[in-house]
Amino acid sequence: MTADRKSSPTGPAGRRRALYGRHKGKALRARQQAMLDVFLPQIAVPGVAPPGDPNRAEVDLPALFGTRPVWLEIGFGAGEHLLAQAAARPEIGLIGAEHFLNGLASCLSHLERAGLGNVRIHGGDVLDLLEVLPPASLARVFLLYPDPWPKTRHASRRFVNAPGMDRVARVMAPGARFHLATDIPRYVAHAKAHMAGRPDFTPVDHPLQTAWAGWHPTRYEDKALREGRAPHYLIWERR
Repeated sequence: MTADRKSSPTGPAGRRRALYGRHKGKALRARQQAMLDVFLPQIAVPGVAPPGDPNRAEVDLPALFGTRPVWLEIGFGAGEHLLAQAAARPEIGLIGAEHFLNGLASCLSHLERAGLGNVRIHGGDVLDLLEVLPPASLARVFLLYPDPWPKTRHASRRFVNAPGMDRVARVMAPGARFHLATDIPRYVAHAKAHMAGRPDFTPVDHPLQTAWAGWHPTRYEDKALREGRAPHYLIWERR
């Protein structure tokens, strides 16, 4: 659960959004650190930077993926779902965004071994990425097992709120689909309530506890099942 670690886009007096949650866990092994130092720059999405950074530029998706449709996974953890999708769908270009260094390093290690050429990675704030992707450029977006922020006073930190979803909506093409998986009933209710108030999305009729076609389990889902929590799968379509 690595996606929901941001607050609103700006704080008091226009300051940049705050960062919530861990950026790093246990010490990285030498190979993991090498993945971040050497391999990540080779496959990073170029042009992603905070506002005001001179290196910030709109992402040239055709330069990265040619004519492939592009999918985005927000907060990919260790990358199980991202890499399985990339291996199964070579005709798709996939971007993964993750700021937690340990998960990022693990995904990079698996990606290097797999030799997949249709994946690009953003190791940092997904909102910075969303702000430099071209409008209406994504065919699918995944948010899988995001941090639930269960306390009522922390509900504004969930990704499925206006700051995150406004940016997602901007970069999704008409007919593109937003996929959410979570094992937290309160997050399901929160997401349904927020998305019901958006004129730019419509819910897709899908059995709530049935995984969508092409689903690949993640370690967070495995943990949920071990602990007796039922996964929920929700889909919305961009109008």
